Amino acid sequence: MALAAAKQDALAARLGGLARHTGGWLGAAQADALARLTAMGLPTKRDEYWRYSDPSSLTAAVATPAAVFDAGDESPVFDVIDRLKIVFVDGVFDAALSDDLALAGVEIERLADAAGADIHWAQGLYGVLETRGQSPVQRPLAALNTAFATDGVLIRVTGKAAKPVGITYIHRDPTSDVMLHHCIKLEAGAELTLTENGPAAARFTKVLEVEIADGARFHHIRAQGRDHERRAATHIFARLGAEALFKSFTLTANGRLTRNECVIELVGDDSKAHVAGAAMGDGDFHHDDTVFITHQGQRCESRQVFKKVLKNGAVGVFQGKILVKQGAQKTDGYQISQSLLLDGDSQFLAKPELEIYADDVKCSHGSTSGAIDETALYYMRSRGVPLKAAQSLLVLAFLAEAIAEIEDEAIADDIRDRLEGWLARHEH
Repeated sequence: MALAAAKQDALAARLGGLARHTGGWLGAAQADALARLTAMGLPTKRDEYWRYSDPSSLTAAVATPAAVFDAGDESPVFDVIDRLKIVFVDGVFDAALSDDLALAGVEIERLADAAGADIHWAQGLYGVLETRGQSPVQRPLAALNTAFATDGVLIRVTGKAAKPVGITYIHRDPTSDVMLHHCIKLEAGAELTLTENGPAAARFTKVLEVEIADGARFHHIRAQGRDHERRAATHIFARLGAEALFKSFTLTANGRLTRNECVIELVGDDSKAHVAGAAMGDGDFHHDDTVFITHQGQRCESRQVFKKVLKNGAVGVFQGKILVKQGAQKTDGYQISQSLLLDGDSQFLAKPELEIYADDVKCSHGSTSGAIDETALYYMRSRGVPLKAAQSLLVLAFLAEAIAEIEDEAIADDIRDRLEGWLARHEH
């Protein structure tokens, strides 16, 4: 009873001052989400799936201020990629910084612009996958987002997109508190690459719902911003049809608290879902990847590959589950979570899980923590490689498996360059 009361008290405080859409299809969807949220309350550290991460700064009534990082002359991530750019500044769409939203094979619309319509294709997706993702584990921050998101992007892909779509988040107000909700629907045989980059806000809550029809392909690459004092809770909910592909990679460099949740359903036969991440943390850094993949179709494949490099007391968390339902024969599920601890003060907390109800499957999981291989380091030093350069090369080799999940080589090279820059800035 005490826990339930605490969750409801946190919710009451958080809802103060929040406003939601009230008309059209979006108003109805947000009212439904608020009802779900009210039944759940907000999470506390006593919740099983929050035992390693304290959600109090994410559920507080007011966002903790976060200083805006000055990147100097460093170009934004993905600037080398030809893409259609959509820019949000502290959660507000910036038309002057954004490109025209017209793109061959793709329909793009802002959530705020579509909100007042009585009927819209997004009403069959907005909040739908989030609702499905609330069982068997409740995800109250996702329901909070669905209930109160002020804007977002609605993307319907009918063919192969002529070029990637890139969403850039710019943080200028040290007290900004932002909720954005994106919906992406890929029709049968369609293909899209989506990039996301930037720190977004002092506190950022985001939901991305992705419906991937039969034979469609979705590639997602994001880089979470370098503003160190920021806090973020992001959620991806995806559902795959037959022979569909979902691939997502996340690069995280710094941030006081980041919680990335990914909930994927492989519904159609012969579908594939790969989720990967590389995190670099120094000092008061807490990074949590929580993944839940459900295999329902036959002959489906899933991969979870997460690597974290931690130093000076940084904390990394991984909670990953593969659920294989009855009848999901020939499932191939792979899960690996590893950390490289660059000192004795940092820690990595892992909770890998398998739950299998089919008898013809191949599933594996593993989790390790360790320091830099001293033998490899000695070998490189003995051949004239300077100490810091040798350590950086070994760190990049450690992260290579996660980066290999990115199919676009130009984007993968950009990610490697960013990692090298982070290592150079954090040598001491």
